[in-house]
Parts: sequence; structure tokens; C-alpha cells
Amino acid sequence: MWQSIVCGIGFLTILPGGRTMLFDARRTVSFFPVCGLLIGTLLVMVDVAAASFWQRPAAAVIDVVALAVISGALHLDGLADTADGLYGRRTLQRALEIMKDSRIGSIGTVAVACCLAVKWAGISGLHADRLVWLLLVPAFARGAVLFGIRTLPYGRPEGGTGHVFFQQPLRMLDFWGLAVLSGLAFLCTGWQALWIVGGFAFLAFSVLLYYRRKINCITGDMLGALIEIEEAGLFLLLSALNTSN
Repeated sequence: MWQSIVCGIGFLTILPGGRTMLFDARRTVSFFPVCGLLIGTLLVMVDVAAASFWQRPAAAVIDVVALAVISGALHLDGLADTADGLYGRRTLQRALEIMKDSRIGSIGTVAVACCLAVKWAGISGLHADRLVWLLLVPAFARGAVLFGIRTLPYGRPEGGTGHVFFQQPLRMLDFWGLAVLSGLAFLCTGWQALWIVGGFAFLAFSVLLYYRRKINCITGDMLGALIEIEEAGLFLLLSALNTSN
């Protein structure tokens, strides 16, 4: 178990992990939600520290920066590449070529800017259960990767980022981490947990359906984009819930 968590941390963050050691890919993926909880714990610590010095909007900026730093901006890079590659009417091969290009285009730049802005707006608007949402949202976002791997084939037969996770098909039992997250959400927030669970499912379904209709496959960049969209969307949704209350 510990080895799977360490490997997951190595893939999802810049923290020391076991990316180069032998590991069970399917088991590691099943622990992604747990790794997300660790990321959320770090985010809570950053937010508590930032809130002791700055007002909520400024603290939210620190939180957004912290999320980018913890992940090494890896998922933001995936979002940029995905936006550049899937924009417009492009063939599968052309889209994959663009996503593989290390240079960022104008569409990718706009996508990253919008994502960061939405995260800031969402985190700034969190009031009730703020620390609970800061803990859970990163975990649910990483859990979305399981659905991406389960529902779409990998788009680069020659290999690439994330290829190792597609070599063994996921079983339903591998989704236990999301069940734990849902239970934790209900335990901490009661019926309001329906919003994060429902929002998570809606965003994952929508993004993966879009991927299927565009190129009918998925890559490591697209998984990273899925994580970023989940985080931004959930923070914004939960801030709206706080406002309505």
C-alpha cells in the first residue's frame, strides 16, 4: 500500500516519489484519490498559514499558486497542450502532434489563464466548510483519472506520459478510493456532499464525452487537463453553493 501511495505521489506531484521503481500500475492508480487527499492536506496548511497574514482573496492567490507548485504545473501543461490540440477541426494524428509539441499556443495560454482565474474565484468564494472543500476537491480531481483510464483507449501506441497506466484494465474494485472520498464528504458536510459528488460526476462525464467525440482516445496531457477542469469547476460550484446559503 505504502509503495503505491509513494509512486502515486511521484507521478502527481514534485514531491519525492517512486516514479522509477517497479510498481503495480493498476494498484497505484487506485490510490490516486488518497494521493489527492495528501495534496489537499498540504493545501489546507497553506491556506491556514496564508489566511493568518492576508484577506481571503489574497490567500486564494497563494492557494492557487500552491496547487501549481505542488504538481509542478504538470497538469496545467497538459491543459495547455490539450486545448491547443483539440481546438478546431483537426485529425487525430494532427491533434496528437500538436499536444506533443513542447511549445504552448495562444489557445493553450488562454485555457491556463481561465483555469487559474476560475480556481481563484472559486476558492475566494468558499466560506462554510472552506477547509473541508480545500481538502476534498484535489482528491476528487485526481480520482477523475480513474474514469479517464477506464473509459477511453490510450492514444499513443508508441508510448508516452501515462502509457503505463493503460497496460492493465481497471476493475470496479479499483474505484474504492472514490467511494471513501464520497463517504468522507457526507461525514463532514452532510447533504451538501451531493454537490461535490454530483459536480464531480458531471464534469468527468462531460469532459470524457468531449474527448470521445473529438478523437475517441486519451493521453497523459488530456488526463492532466481533466484534473485541472475538475479542480476549477468544483471550486467554482462549491463557492456558488456557499453564496446561495
